[in-house]
Amino acid sequence: MAEITQQDGTWTFDGETVRIVPGHDKSVSLLRRTLGELAVPLAAVAGVSHEPGRKGGRLRLRLRHGADPLLQVTGGKLDGANDPYRLAVESGRADLAGYFVDEVRNALLLEQVPSGPAGRYLLPGPSVPLSASAGDGTVSFDGEQIRLEWNWKTDESKKSGGPRAIALRDVEAVEWSPSAGLENGYLRFLPKGSGAVAGGSRMPAKHDPYAVDLYGFRKDPLMALVAAAVAARLPHPAAPAAGPVGTGDGAGGSTPSAVALAKTPDPVPAPRSPGGEDHDALLRRLRELGELYQAGVLTDEEFTAAKKAVLGRF
Repeated sequence: MAEITQQDGTWTFDGETVRIVPGHDKSVSLLRRTLGELAVPLAAVAGVSHEPGRKGGRLRLRLRHGADPLLQVTGGKLDGANDPYRLAVESGRADLAGYFVDEVRNALLLEQVPSGPAGRYLLPGPSVPLSASAGDGTVSFDGEQIRLEWNWKTDESKKSGGPRAIALRDVEAVEWSPSAGLENGYLRFLPKGSGAVAGGSRMPAKHDPYAVDLYGFRKDPLMALVAAAVAARLPHPAAPAAGPVGTGDGAGGSTPSAVALAKTPDPVPAPRSPGGEDHDALLRRLRELGELYQAGVLTDEEFTAAKKAVLGRF
């Protein structure tokens, strides 16, 4: 078990899951506190690093592309303060952070977790029901229906149509973008049959009855959580275009198709005997490590650490 606790939060790793609990310090962002505890399976991890600095450093967990609906819908636009996969580390805890990194890296190596894109979401996304108020409206999502309500800042052209209710089965895609410079951000839902294409040209969020216009204030990032909760229940971007993805009950595509699952298979655990792990499987793993070392893929330090971890499981 590897664990590191800082004002920013606590990260633990038990060999299978990286558990991230945000801290209670006032510097911890509203988004991270609202999102709460995250359990990241090893299969979703692409890498981990400790980045030292003069006044401390930070741990950074890199997830496989497409594994997390929050990262998928925000597209790298979350700033550092709102990124749940970063942990500020005090300068005196650098050794502990290094140990945490080594434990996760060794597990990734031993379990042969692929670092490429995931063919399905490996994290469930924010829990529902969920509601957020920011910009010119309030968005609520209960897992099946999205409701948009307007406030006094809403443009009359949008407010005149009244509140909007959209069934999840009628949503083609969801987009979120933060404010940047003089440009407002937005949370936008693209209804099926509207002719809108994700990333294409469309009316400003100020006038769009299926969008919330965001002004760059403190609560704006919470809209990203709503977007992630919706995205988690839509077909995964890697899912095949033909044929429905999901359970067919109108609750979205949280259950992937067989084709999507086949795109990025999860690591298969080594077979176990009643008394523990299969020694033949561990011996095969040692041979594989030796081949990687001889091929120059592993450094001396990586090979030694990985070999020690395998031997410790006999």
